[in-house]
Order: sequence, then structure tokens, then C-alpha cells
Amino acid sequence: MEKKINKVVLAYSGGLDTSVILKWLAETYDCEVIAFAADIGQGEELDPIDEKARKTGASVVYIDDLKEEFVRDYVFPAFRANAIYEGQYLLGTSLARPLIARRQMEIAHEQNAEAVSHGATGKGNDQVRFELSYYAIDPSIRVVAPWREWDLNSRTALMAFAEKHGIAVTSTKEKPYSTDRNLLHISYEGGILEDPWNPPPEDMFVLTVSPHDAPDKAEIMDITFENGDPVAIDGQNLSPARLLAELNRRGGQNGIGRADIVENRFVGMKSRGVYETPGGTILRAAHMAMESITMDREVMHLRDSLIPKYAEMIYNGFWFAPERELLQTMIDETQKNVSGLVRLELYKGNCRVLGRKSAHSLYSEDFATFEDDTVYHQKDAEGFIRLNSLRLRIRKLMEKQGA
Repeated sequence: MEKKINKVVLAYSGGLDTSVILKWLAETYDCEVIAFAADIGQGEELDPIDEKARKTGASVVYIDDLKEEFVRDYVFPAFRANAIYEGQYLLGTSLARPLIARRQMEIAHEQNAEAVSHGATGKGNDQVRFELSYYAIDPSIRVVAPWREWDLNSRTALMAFAEKHGIAVTSTKEKPYSTDRNLLHISYEGGILEDPWNPPPEDMFVLTVSPHDAPDKAEIMDITFENGDPVAIDGQNLSPARLLAELNRRGGQNGIGRADIVENRFVGMKSRGVYETPGGTILRAAHMAMESITMDREVMHLRDSLIPKYAEMIYNGFWFAPERELLQTMIDETQKNVSGLVRLELYKGNCRVLGRKSAHSLYSEDFATFEDDTVYHQKDAEGFIRLNSLRLRIRKLMEKQGA
């Protein structure tokens, strides 16, 4: 028989699901509920959190500012790898979950709580991301996942429960989809977006203007990199969180970073998601440009061959797994000379590289020039080509002999 839960720490957003969960936990388990909200860039969404959680029954409310840690220790490591899932998704939600879970577990230990809880559904990826992180930190923790236990299996049932218990929630008619926001992105799923033929409504977007409505004049931007991380915009040094926020602002006003994706969830089903990632889109383009002149070819190709697997690890929730940490060590080793300046043009949804320079550049005009040079003898290419074509020539000769 499982031991009684006296205290549970809930990852709390203040939305419909976690508001209902807070009350449900207190009633179902007759326990103290501690609400925890991580400030990772949700903005004004956090304003009513403390009051709302206490009114719903939370005994203690934590609202921790984790923005700098999120960008420095989770976003930047992934972007040093140019991580992208299925060619389009820049992992905004995936990168936030292990940080939230880590802090949630710290609070559980501080408060001597026996359990932690989250609002992820039994169909999604987040349940896996949260719980793999919990168990990697403390295998003895008890996890309560209400969506896998209760009979409130619809938005209508949740709204009825909220009304019965006097829980104030925003009407889902105003937002017929679910959202998740942090400094890296905003995601939109469910509701009217479940039909992949339906275009997302224009009034849904928060971070970006439509490319059609973006300024008619291009904006030029310089980003400075040190060891693979961005450190300055237009010569102004900024902290990780402030830098990403500025990229979001400037990218958003130029209509950059929208993505409409049908992705493969870890649990096996396909899901349609719409994302706004303006700063991340700019950062990835700039970082790849910086690498193009500072990374050795074979090192780059080897690293690139591992990126789909690395991105999949993050997407599936294995941030704290040894294989992800091993790959991160290798990736970070490749970034030691990825330093310099990249110039970009932002214009109506497009981010175009205009130039790149570095004290560690491996690019040489003397080697690449079409003019006369003394470092490359063009006749040497003949032997190079004949050696590389040897197996092709032998294959064709054998075919002819067998004909």
C-alpha cells in the first residue's frame, strides 16, 4: 500500500487545467498543495498567479525568476548544436520542461513533500519530459498525474468542475486552442488547430506581426559570438535573457519566426502545432553562419550527423540522460573557436545573412580565389579525381565484362 501524501508540489500555470488540478489534489489526496510557477518569460501571464493559487487552496506559492538560467543553461547549449526537431521545431517547450522539473524537485526537497504533480495530459509529450526529469533527479519521488487518474476527460468537464468550486478561469471560447509561452517561443495547439487544413487565425499571434504587415524597410543587425554563444547585439553586451528578449522584439516586428508544423510526438501520434520563435530563428541562422567560417569541415559534418539524435533526446525528455550530456560535451568542444561577428538582414519574415568575420576564420581568400594563386595547383585535382573515381570505374568495367 502506498504511503499517504501529505504534501505535493504542483507545477502551476494558473490556466484551466492546473487550477482544477490544484483543487482536485487537495480534495482527492486530502493533502497540502504547494504551487510553483517558473518565470521563464511568460510576461503578464504571471501577474495573477499568487492570488489565484492561494484562493484555489495552495498553502504556499513559489514564483521563481528563472529567465537567465533558462536561456544560459538550456537554450544556449541547444543552439550551440543548431538543434532542431524534424527540420522545423526549435524545441521551445521541450527545453523549458527539464528546468521547471529541476526547480520543482528542489522545492519538494525543501518542503519535505512526498510527491510532485503536473498538468500534462496522458496523450502528450510533456508528461514524459516532466517525469523523466523527476526520476533522474530523485528516483524515490512519487508523481501524481491527474490526467491519467481522474474522470474529468474534457474541457467541458473541467469548466464544470471549476464553476462548481468557484475557480475563475478564462473562457475557452476566447482562446479555442491551448498556448505555452516562454522566452524562446509561444506554442499553440488543440481546438481549432486540430484540423491541419485550417490556417491559424491572424489574431492568434502574440510575438510576431504578419510578414505582410512588417516594415517595408529592411533592418540590419550585428550579433557577436564567443565560443558559440551570442554575447552582444550591435556591439552592446547583453545578458542571455536580455539578448534573447531583444532578438524576439526585433524579429517579431519584422514578422520572423512563425512555423506551422505537424510533428511526431514521442507517444506515437502526430500533432499539429503552430509556433512563434522570432529570436530563436535569428539566433540559429547567425550561429550557423558563424560556424561556416570557424569550424573544421569534418568536425562540422560529424557534429551535424548527430544533431537529429540530439534534438530527439531533448524533444523526448532525456535532458538529464547520460547520452545527452555526453553529446553536449562533444558539441561544446566544437564551439571553442566559434567566435566573431555576423551581420543579418531582417525583412518581412526573412532572416538573411549579409556577412561574417572572425579572428578564428578558416576561410582564406588566397585559397578560394579564382585568380592566380600559389597555394593551390589546379592540375593536382586530376589525380584527386582519378583516385576518387577508381571504385566507380572498376564497377563499370566489371559490369561490361559480365555483359
